[in-house]
Amino acid sequence: GRAMAIQARPGFSPVTMRSPASAANPRYRRWNVTKKGARPKAAKPAAPGPQKKTVGGSKNGGSRMVEPQGPQYYPADDEKKPMYVRTKSKEHQSSKVAKLRSSITPGTVLILLSGRFRGKRVVFLKQLDKSGLLLVSGPFKVNGVPLRRVNQAYVIATSTKVDVSGVDVAKFDDAYFSRAKRVQSAKDDEFFAKQAEKKEIDPKRVADQKAVDDKIMAKLTKPNLKEYLTAPFSLSKGDRPHAMQF
Repeated sequence: GRAMAIQARPGFSPVTMRSPASAANPRYRRWNVTKKGARPKAAKPAAPGPQKKTVGGSKNGGSRMVEPQGPQYYPADDEKKPMYVRTKSKEHQSSKVAKLRSSITPGTVLILLSGRFRGKRVVFLKQLDKSGLLLVSGPFKVNGVPLRRVNQAYVIATSTKVDVSGVDVAKFDDAYFSRAKRVQSAKDDEFFAKQAEKKEIDPKRVADQKAVDDKIMAKLTKPNLKEYLTAPFSLSKGDRPHAMQF
């Protein structure tokens, strides 16, 4: 009886129970295409080629080939274009090391521009092979900067040099500065206990720092060189960094 009642109503089908108006709805058409699969696209017509046209005049040859007109739309300069990304293997990306600036050589005094020791002057020792970061030292006895890695984009190279030919830095690499991963715990007691604990410095690092500092300190024989490394770098009102000679 219900099917007969539905069939009796005009505009409905007893099977689909969908009105003809819903099938004509563009939303339904999009849903139907997604469900049943994309419809095959019509083949684009081939671009028109040059056409032969008759030309009047006894000296014009009688005919000539005429190219079709080009598109009437020209893209603007600020139109967004898809970014071109060169896909390379992870091994290639990891092996790519930043090129060292020509103004930075072993023994060059650098000015740190960011990080915990920004404004400090340090001595450059070498560039690490894997990461391309710079290995520097204060020395620690002079200005409190230990052996650490810095990015060459955040340093200023000065004209001051220190002889570091006698410093052995072969053992220092990126693995030397790696940190052990911490295991987080949800217990509050362990959390506060870890906060109360003080970090202990590895005695091997203390010995390495002392060995490097002793070699550098022996070469700080120029007048006022220690005071120069101790003094922090700063700019005052009216200073022009682009006109300074470091």
